[in-house]
Amino acid sequence: MDNYRIRKMNKSELQLAVDWAAAEGWNPGLHDAEHFFNGDEQGFFAGEINGRIVAVGSAVCYDDSYAFCGLYIVDPEFRGRGLGFALTKARLEYCGKRNTGIDGVLENVDIYQRVGYKPFYMNHRFQTEASAQGFDHKSIKPIEEGHIAEIINYDRQCFPAKRETFLRQWIQQAEGRSLLFSCEGKIQGFAVRRKCLQGYKVGPLFADNIEVARELFKALQDDIHGEIVILDVPENNPAAMLLARDNSMQKVFATMRMYQKGLPDIDHDKIYGITTFELG
Repeated sequence: MDNYRIRKMNKSELQLAVDWAAAEGWNPGLHDAEHFFNGDEQGFFAGEINGRIVAVGSAVCYDDSYAFCGLYIVDPEFRGRGLGFALTKARLEYCGKRNTGIDGVLENVDIYQRVGYKPFYMNHRFQTEASAQGFDHKSIKPIEEGHIAEIINYDRQCFPAKRETFLRQWIQQAEGRSLLFSCEGKIQGFAVRRKCLQGYKVGPLFADNIEVARELFKALQDDIHGEIVILDVPENNPAAMLLARDNSMQKVFATMRMYQKGLPDIDHDKIYGITTFELG
């Protein structure tokens, strides 16, 4: 369409994209717009016609080698016109030569493959009703400012790039809770919980082993008994799938994790819950 143009979104406009995600049933966090923007202030795109935004999408470049695309929505009134494909091309141009990932809707995997994405594994969304189970109070502590540097280093084992600015704000977000597990002064895992339109999502949940992951997940349920709690679990970590089953979690839906240039070299066996479908 001749009057269709693609441009960057500002911080206030990003809330519109999150509102669209809510309308699609994605159940975003209450403060997602603010914290997503911290990932990459230039990484949010809008397609507009005559000044009206009709398509949105993100392309967060974490460093010179890794990016993640998400938050991809076309206004239902304008679907089927190729507007989303044009937006995808613009976002990939912004990502440049970086290895770029997505969590793709399963029915659109073939479409994503046409623009160079390759499928590797599924991420499954599970949910349950939170319960107070008791946990290891000696090893689990709130994440405080003095822990941030070590948390950022631990996160880098499980995420393809260092994301200090984003992670610092994500850990400290309003209405959230962030915990670490430490033994003999060494951090062996951490997790973040955020409040969503419905219930709470836990992510990331990174841990050395399933025992640590269990304790963190129990601790994050302790004060929200009866609320919905959601965990997005990578199937390429069998222990993470076991954690979901052990907590009697019900599968809601799944996405396909795809990359442009291959599976990143990270500790996949430490990933029990990804951060978000939108930012990886």
